[in-house]
Amino acid sequence: MPLYKKFNIGQSAQVYIWQITESFEDLFDEVYLKDISLVRVNNMKSLSHQKGFLSVRKLLQEAGYSDADLFYDETGKPNLIDGKLISITHSFEFSALIISQQVAGIDLEMQREKIITIAEKYMDTEYDFLPKEKELDFIQKSTVIWGVKESVFKIENQVGISFKEHISVFPFEMADGKTSAILTFENQVKEFKVQFEIVENYIVVVAFEK
Repeated sequence: MPLYKKFNIGQSAQVYIWQITESFEDLFDEVYLKDISLVRVNNMKSLSHQKGFLSVRKLLQEAGYSDADLFYDETGKPNLIDGKLISITHSFEFSALIISQQVAGIDLEMQREKIITIAEKYMDTEYDFLPKEKELDFIQKSTVIWGVKESVFKIENQVGISFKEHISVFPFEMADGKTSAILTFENQVKEFKVQFEIVENYIVVVAFEK
């Protein structure tokens, strides 16, 4: 389908979201891939990952770029050849990216019950403000917290960072659509401002380093 949604964050960042309804063949026919990307997509064992990869290239085209404009550094972090900053994510039926003048990370997650069983692996102080009496609210807020930590990690991208031990998310309300987070790692303390939005049964989270 066409672009699902596009919106600006301030004057320096644009978020693009794609709903993946096409077949692999249709997506493949509609994007340009450089040789290294052809090898990469052909080696993917999961059809979902293949379609996610191709839908991100559709989003690049929507933003005025192509696969030729995207490259990955030695840590696997995506970059654009014009110097603008980019972060990429995809999950099941959706993919998203952010293009920004400032350092940003984006994550897109489906709201699922599974988040309950893994919560203790990535949350610490966040338990104090989670709504434990309502399962759906717990799932929703836990999904935001996971997305925040993923987004912060994408910005820092350092080996050894623990979601539970090093990244903390401050209390928030879903209706506000924003929160903040702090990373404490190897004598560094960094703060992040965060925005989030519900998209169908998914939550998209964007973090910016303060």
